[in-house]
Amino acid sequence: MVAIPDQLTWEIVRRNNCFLKKRNGQTKRSGSVQFSVEPGNCKSLNQLKYSAIANSKALDVVFSGENRAQLIKKTAGKSGSKVAVAKINVNKDFRRSEKVIVGQGIDNFYRQDLKGAVLAKYTAVYQANRRAKGITKPVPVKKGRKSSA
Repeated sequence: MVAIPDQLTWEIVRRNNCFLKKRNGQTKRSGSVQFSVEPGNCKSLNQLKYSAIANSKALDVVFSGENRAQLIKKTAGKSGSKVAVAKINVNKDFRRSEKVIVGQGIDNFYRQDLKGAVLAKYTAVYQANRRAKGITKPVPVKKGRKSSA
């Protein structure tokens, strides 16, 4: 397999791929939004910055079985023609897991531009896992005009 630049890959797949979900109108002016459900896309937006198809390096935090989270890290394989995916379990408390994510993906000059997006997604996955385990309860919806006093 021939390796091609990330920008060329993006030009090929940006308008049409099997992971693309178009919503809310036909044009950008009418409010069109393009989402992507590809594995490795940490914001689920169809943009070059977040795309795992077009980038040779990608980071994502995903939900794994039994209310756990994993850091997915995409790198070039040893042969150069294959893609290697590293799955790192982040199942400790929040601060330790955050340190693992920052150390594996951001501090070692891997993808520093995705720091906010990956940490935000980990926060969402962590909170959802805590609700699923029954540790924290969801915030009740306020109804009516009751005063708090």
